[in-house]
Amino acid sequence: MVDKRVWRLPCIALLSLPGIATAQDADETKKDEIIVEGLRLATPLTETGSSVSVITAEDIELRGYSFALDALAAAPGVTINQNGAFGGVATVRIRGASSDQTLTLLNGVPIGDPTAVGGGYDFSILDVDDIERIEVLKGPQSTLWGSDAIGGVVNIVSKRPEDGLGGKLFAEGGSFGTFRGGASLTGGNETGDFRLSVSGVTSDGISKADEDDGNTETDSYNGLTFAGRAGLNLPYGARLDLTARHMNGETEIDGFPPPNFSLADTEDFSETEQFTGAATLFVPLFDDRFTNNFMVGYTDIERTGNFGGFETTDTGDRLILRYQGTVELTEMLRAAFGAEREEAEANGDDTSINGFFGLVEFKPIDRLTLSAGVRNDDHSRFGSETTARAAASFAVTDYLTVRGSWGEGFKAPTIFQLTQTFGALPPNGDLQPETSEAFDVGLDVSLPNDRARLSVTYFNRDTENLIIFAPNFRYENLDATEAQGVETALDVALIGGLSLSANHAYIDAKDATTGERQIRVPRHSGDVALLYSNDGPFAGSIVLRYNGDETEGFFASDVDEWIRVDVAASYQLNDTIQLYGRIENLFDEDYQQLSGYGTPGLSAYGGVRLTF
Repeated sequence: MVDKRVWRLPCIALLSLPGIATAQDADETKKDEIIVEGLRLATPLTETGSSVSVITAEDIELRGYSFALDALAAAPGVTINQNGAFGGVATVRIRGASSDQTLTLLNGVPIGDPTAVGGGYDFSILDVDDIERIEVLKGPQSTLWGSDAIGGVVNIVSKRPEDGLGGKLFAEGGSFGTFRGGASLTGGNETGDFRLSVSGVTSDGISKADEDDGNTETDSYNGLTFAGRAGLNLPYGARLDLTARHMNGETEIDGFPPPNFSLADTEDFSETEQFTGAATLFVPLFDDRFTNNFMVGYTDIERTGNFGGFETTDTGDRLILRYQGTVELTEMLRAAFGAEREEAEANGDDTSINGFFGLVEFKPIDRLTLSAGVRNDDHSRFGSETTARAAASFAVTDYLTVRGSWGEGFKAPTIFQLTQTFGALPPNGDLQPETSEAFDVGLDVSLPNDRARLSVTYFNRDTENLIIFAPNFRYENLDATEAQGVETALDVALIGGLSLSANHAYIDAKDATTGERQIRVPRHSGDVALLYSNDGPFAGSIVLRYNGDETEGFFASDVDEWIRVDVAASYQLNDTIQLYGRIENLFDEDYQQLSGYGTPGLSAYGGVRLTF
């Protein structure tokens, strides 16, 4: 029988981890089965066929992460970059694809910045306190989610309410004058449920421009998040769900002052305020064999700042109207279909996309899961784009699963790219979407009793029609890139509540024409974690994180490889009080994530959590 003390240990869950070793464990394990929601057809992780990493709230707490950016770095094939700690612009790449080609969803609502040049999402203000889990779908996913999903999807799910009435408080402090705290209140009964939370962080910070280059002025950061989730149970099994989150982040930044115009201490600052909300109506029919989801989602963002003495303000919003029907035709066959409309506005200009999709899942035999889908999106400015996907997962034995997926992706030109020009020519009205095609194949192996699990995945992606700022001072479709690589992950249960988790990604991403390496993508990255958690009061982790060297643009130096070690621990005094702490960069590694930008040295934080 599976050792529950060991495998309840939070660790990164990987695609298609092999199934149950013995039939008698099936009922027990099914209760804890990870269901991937980001695939539209909610599917057990072991049957997805697609490459997915799932990061849970338990993973986040055990490893001591405060921001979603740090949690994402633990997923194989994910690369993060930040323009300085404590509020610097933070981006995520999946398998070497541009950060603007990663679609980020919060409770199903796209939260990328419609005012930004590439429309990507800045993770710098995303606190983890209200996050239940993060799903990372790797490879093109436009058939599922439409535009922007060339490299993959980061699907963030907020914490759900709990039965009864309860709450939590936490407070921590530490290096660089940092204080972080928050509170939550949750309740639920047969009528409905709710969860409200607030969290905030303030820090004196460090200099965004590297202190080793003579920059001694600290750059402060202040962030505040309000989040809510509520549900109302309606007659005949119907349900109305509401979610909302308001985030604000203020940070001092450094710029490129004269006469050298190189990164250095300045008085620049940036502030971002974002609201995201959604209302979803769930209506089941025919004994739950036909379910209907109607959703209205909205996100609004305002960015203000002072850069080199120039004040800027950017405002944008996005409205999502979505319907999805899911029907269980037989025990072997499920299907989903739907339509959605997205309206985006940025600084007075707007675009819209109408999308229609259909998906099917077929299980001809017990161990084989096949899925496929097709989607058409009609953009108000560039026209129509059709994408498709297919995936398969086959459990050869109780201890071996083979899987594979193929998919297409596209990214519509952003409002900025469609409307801005800096020369004599008008904006380029002939821009076409960036497109990608990719596949991956992999296998997952486990030992009896699931005491060890190994996952290996090979991937290959080609991306065309990349939009770049051309020599004629407007945006053109000129570039193409390609990437291939291997992701490997290993989880081993050692003794008691001790386990080892390790992953590595090799990514060969380059320009398809010149063969030059793609900037800001390490060929090698990964981490090794020693984790401890059982039924006792103590839990902890030691994480070694490695990032290989990265190339930069024409005017910046390349970034050297680096290794960082972090330690986290917690002690449950009683049912109400938990003490916790962490040490980041234990060996005071001097490194950069981006050329010229500093990172914190050895630092320590401690706090307390109260549960009632």
